[in-house]
This record gives sequence, structure tokens and C-alpha cells, in this order.
Amino acid sequence: MIRSMTGYGRASASLKGGRLTVEIRSVNGKGTDIGIKSQLLPRDREMEVRKRLAGALQRGTIDLFLTWEPEGGGGCPAIDSRVALEYYSQMKDLAGDLGVKVDAGQDPIRLLSTLVRMPGVMETSRVEVINESNWAVVSGAIDKAIEALDSYRLKEGEALYKDVTGRIGTILSLYDEVEKMEPVRVAAVRERIARAAEELEVTLDKSRLEQEMVYYVEKLDINEEKVRLRQHCKYFMDTIDSEACPGRKLGFIIQEMGREINTTGSKANNADIQKLVVRMKDELEKIREQSMNIL
Repeated sequence: MIRSMTGYGRASASLKGGRLTVEIRSVNGKGTDIGIKSQLLPRDREMEVRKRLAGALQRGTIDLFLTWEPEGGGGCPAIDSRVALEYYSQMKDLAGDLGVKVDAGQDPIRLLSTLVRMPGVMETSRVEVINESNWAVVSGAIDKAIEALDSYRLKEGEALYKDVTGRIGTILSLYDEVEKMEPVRVAAVRERIARAAEELEVTLDKSRLEQEMVYYVEKLDINEEKVRLRQHCKYFMDTIDSEACPGRKLGFIIQEMGREINTTGSKANNADIQKLVVRMKDELEKIREQSMNIL
């Protein structure tokens, strides 16, 4: 069964002093783009985790988040008043250089909120959460989050499979309708030529008329497009049923299907067939959009 590239997985691990939460999120992407959105992961473990994520999840934009919750909620972050005062002094000097008037009655809360956001003013003391002694537990939590994300992707893949295969069936049904209209189209061409000759008061040679009809029928014949489109649809179904990660290949097959549908439209010479072609294009575009999320 196919998988979606969109997914979410979460797991946690109890460590000394608190709880570590692992979250992995993925969305569709052309390649494998992995982001480590935490400073808790030791540098010497980062490459190992990246390889594990790439090997297990194959493709997509994948982000790993690590959150640490100390027991009892942890302590309050310390404010370095010395750094804050230095920022404030420099801000006053800058205001003077720029000729900006500093009003003593300005909102002090707003000023303080600006100062505490400056680098180095408020920092939580750094604690080494992950180390050699607990790495096995952390590694296990990462594996569980990967498994949870994979299950999510599989569930999403079931919905994608149902949608795109249903639309493939719709395209084939619409082309069956096109095929039914082919005899009517040939008769319409014959009638149009005969009417034009009658209006011009021209007597058509029967053999000449047949030659012209053969020319038009060959020019407007869509038998090759019909055969190729059905082959592409079968290849699409075979690929999505047999391959674990068919996303890229399905994209190429969809391109070929689009060529056959477009050529059918250019040869249609019939308003009703053109309407069916437009509907097939609409279905194919929806398949294309959905396939971009297939792993």
C-alpha cells in the first residue's frame, strides 16, 4: 500500500530530572530535506539521527522536534540585569544620535518586553539533557516517533489511493464515451462536405468524395491515442499496486497521459468530445496534485 509524505509522529521518554518529548512532522517534497529543530540533540548524534530519518522515511520535508519538561516545571529563567541596562544605555545613545525624543512617560512594560527579548538578557541555564547514559532510551523514543509517523503516512496513503485510482477509472469511462461518438463524428464530416458542395452548387465525384473522407478520417483518427492512454492508465495502476514508493514514477506516467488527452482534444473536431476532454483534463490535474504527496 502506498504512503503519503504528510505525517506526524510523537513519542516520549522519561529521563532523570524530567521528560523528553520527540515529535516528527513531514510534508511533501521533491527530495529528502531533514531539519533538526532543537539544540537538545548532541552534535555527535545529529548525523546518526539524520541517516535514520532518511532511511526510514525516504522522502519529504521532515522536521524533528525535541522538547524537555523538567520535573516540577523547572526553574524560572534568569534575567541578566547588567546586560539589559547596557542595552538600554545604548538605545538611549542611539536615540540621541538620531534626534529621536525619548519620552519619560512612555509605556514601561513595552520597554521592558523589548529589552528581555534582546539576546543574552533572559536565558534558561543550559542542562545536558541527552548523554551517553540515556541515549538508548532517547534513541528508542525517536524510533517510536518514526513508527507513529509511518502509521500516519500509511493511513493517509489509503485515502490517496482510493482518490487517484477512482479518478483513473473516471478518465477511462470518459474515454469510452469519446469512442462511442467517433461514428457520429465521421458522419458529421461527410454531411458537412456534402452541404458545402450543395451550397456551392458543385457536383461531387463519388470517388473524390471518398478520398476526401479517408483524408479527414485519417487526420482526425484517435485510435493511437486511445490505445496509448489505456496502456498508461494500466501502467499507472500496476505501478501504484506493486511499488512501495511510486510517487516519482507516477508523475512521469501522468505526463504521458496528459499528452494523449491533449492530442485527443486537438483532433476532436466535435463539441461534445471537447467537453469530455475538458473533464478528463480536470480529473488528471486532480490526480497530479494528489500524486505530488505520494511517497
